[in-house]
Amino acid sequence: MEQSMPESGQKTTQGHITESAPVAPVAGGAPAARSVGLLVTLVLGGLTALPPLSMDMYLPALPEVTGALNAPAATVQLTLTACLAGMALGQLVVGPMSDKWGRRRPLLVGMVVYVLATAVCALAPTAELLIGFRLLQGLAGAAGIVIARAVVRDLYDGVEMARFFSTLMLISGAAPIVAPLIGGQILRITDWRGVFHVLTVIGILLTLVVWRFLGETLPPERRHEGGVGDALRTMRGLLADRVFTGYMLTGGLAFAALFAYISASPFVVQEIYGASPQTFSLLFGVNSIGLVIVGQINGKLLVGRVRLDKVLGWGVGAILLASLALLLMTAGVFGEVGLVPIAAGLFVLMSAMGLALPNTNAQALMRTPHAAGSASALLGTSSFLVGAVASPLVGIAGEHTAVPMAVVQLACAALSLACFLGLCRPWQSGRTATGI
Repeated sequence: MEQSMPESGQKTTQGHITESAPVAPVAGGAPAARSVGLLVTLVLGGLTALPPLSMDMYLPALPEVTGALNAPAATVQLTLTACLAGMALGQLVVGPMSDKWGRRRPLLVGMVVYVLATAVCALAPTAELLIGFRLLQGLAGAAGIVIARAVVRDLYDGVEMARFFSTLMLISGAAPIVAPLIGGQILRITDWRGVFHVLTVIGILLTLVVWRFLGETLPPERRHEGGVGDALRTMRGLLADRVFTGYMLTGGLAFAALFAYISASPFVVQEIYGASPQTFSLLFGVNSIGLVIVGQINGKLLVGRVRLDKVLGWGVGAILLASLALLLMTAGVFGEVGLVPIAAGLFVLMSAMGLALPNTNAQALMRTPHAAGSASALLGTSSFLVGAVASPLVGIAGEHTAVPMAVVQLACAALSLACFLGLCRPWQSGRTATGI
């Protein structure tokens, strides 16, 4: 099922190609003004920022939660895994729903449930209940992730879509920068439950903004009328596309390397190297700044000038090299190393995500104008499921070694590169250097 793609910079609508991507529509369906387009961009950025907020604001509190709930580190890390698994499974449901009923209604329902689940997380008396409600939080929060990507696919195509994804990375990338810093400061004045109180308020505000400002982007004539069977057939058809599946796995495995870092870094930085929650938050923020800067270099300088496949290859290759360096350092090949070399390796790994993640999304979604919601669901589900598997593996040898983190990252990076070369086969694209 290898489909031909429109040329870069073109927008496909109901089988016809026009020369420019449309601006975002408002609720009434009329074209939006430039300022409204900026507002829609900010709303979509907020939706994509919600997952890192839900994850990263909580990270500095992980060691505290182990003591407060009298649970081992591996069990507390399952609170991250549960949220991630929920986000993965929720996308499989919400994506096809948005193709059938439009983007707006499933998004609002998901946001309301997210707020309620987050509020209950703040009251959880045991680790087991916290894991359960984090799963529900992830299931509901999936609506924002999958629908934000589908809305971008509704509005843009080609190079413009790749650039828009890089713009979203600038907005959503601010979340991992500020989230651990906010989390660290919250822990100065209250306990870990305060983190969920703040997330509840953020969820309420974002729900109100979505309800007021984000209009419907999928007109009725482009919706799918089928039920669950039709959705499953659509997804099966997408997975039968070798190249789409290749980009999906390439991005999912790269994301797993990132999530191995997210899951293990609180213990690596604070428990092994003795840093404070505030120092950990600062280092995490610096790494996130690297991701944002590289993402903007991708969107502003590289997209449209260098083939996306070439840039994607650079990104995955850098992740692989950074993972290898981290494994050699944590295994003691260079002797005992301090926090600074480890932090440098993690900085390179996270920054390279700014080349890998937006371009895998763009390349995959450019092949699926007919089912953006289902395609977005598969992209998100694969990433979050592989990340959920990687999360508990990083703590399998306990809290006092960073070797498992580096092993998981290296394995994921190597598999990501193998999928890119073996399934996407970028050398067969035959496109020009300035094309897609």
